[in-house]
Amino acid sequence: MTATPDLGTARLAAPDLLRSAFRRHAAGVAVITADGDSGPVGFTATSLTSVSVEPPLVSFGIGVGASSWPAIAKTEHVGIHILGDHQSELAATFARSGADRFGAPTAWREGPEGVPVLDDVLAWLVCRVVGRVPAGDHRIVLAEVVLGDPSGTGRPLLYHQGRFNGLRD
Repeated sequence: MTATPDLGTARLAAPDLLRSAFRRHAAGVAVITADGDSGPVGFTATSLTSVSVEPPLVSFGIGVGASSWPAIAKTEHVGIHILGDHQSELAATFARSGADRFGAPTAWREGPEGVPVLDDVLAWLVCRVVGRVPAGDHRIVLAEVVLGDPSGTGRPLLYHQGRFNGLRD
């Protein structure tokens, strides 16, 4: 059953309209990491997208006001981590402003190209940044996959209605 649009309740485009609409869109959860001048940086992203298979390209968005942006703005490589439904606390840590994202209990190691690689994720990729495209108050980062490991087990973590959730049957 589909709802008939009620054009009488339509609202003009504004940040609140976009946020409200996208709270209804379930998205996979990833953590993006990089090696910054003062150590590792990272943030939770729900904007991760597969762009191309040949060459293998992905994209993600980041706000220019984000604490991780200065490192992402100049790094050559990023780590992309697809989270499992057992990692809602990890996702929350990397989403929280001012959190010690790489302190205990976060388990990670330095990976290829100096990229921080998180443990126990469904999949991780190390990618070479090939472009940063201005998009309003964000940048869309294009990155070419260099290597990774997709062998983690479990179900994906999703973000929906402002909460981290597991996938249900």
